[in-house]
Amino acid sequence: MGQDKALLSCGGRPLVAQALSVLRDAGLQSAIAGAKSSLADFAPVVQDSTPDRGPLGGICAALASTSARWLVFLPVDLPLLPSSLVAYLLHHARITENAVTVSSVSSFAQTFPVVLERSVLPTLVSELSAGRGGCFATFQAAAARLGQPVSVVAAELLVQAGQVDHPQGLPPVRWFLNVNTEGDLLQANRNRVSWTH
Repeated sequence: MGQDKALLSCGGRPLVAQALSVLRDAGLQSAIAGAKSSLADFAPVVQDSTPDRGPLGGICAALASTSARWLVFLPVDLPLLPSSLVAYLLHHARITENAVTVSSVSSFAQTFPVVLERSVLPTLVSELSAGRGGCFATFQAAAARLGQPVSVVAAELLVQAGQVDHPQGLPPVRWFLNVNTEGDLLQANRNRVSWTH
């Protein structure tokens, strides 16, 4: 997109501020992992020791920086996600004690948001060191090493059961709009504007 995605405006505020708001509304303390620019004005920043290797480096740095058992990772480029989904995924992970928990939409597992237990860190570091930086494949490898499947929770079923909702009634299929192009950003902004009318 020619600039740091985190600072692009969506709904009148930077994408990073939107992502942090989703985490805070889910009742979580938040920090920024693997920032490519100075974002310390928004939240504490955990420096990535392997920059330019994709989001997995930031995830590893964050997991290594805390003693918390569970961490939730949300990229800045999913501005339409409701905080209730994030809160439910964390609740589900704690109850099931699965090391990797994600959601799905239209039967397709989404890489983010993801809830990770700290026990996945050695596998993630090993995969990153071996040059395998694909997040979902790495999450699968980490879960398998612990003798578990990746826990996948269907967003549509959560809505039907009344466990998760979107504050503006946006259907789950639209929650996972990934902002990678100017067109994506325009679409996200159109969705956000339609919420206020």
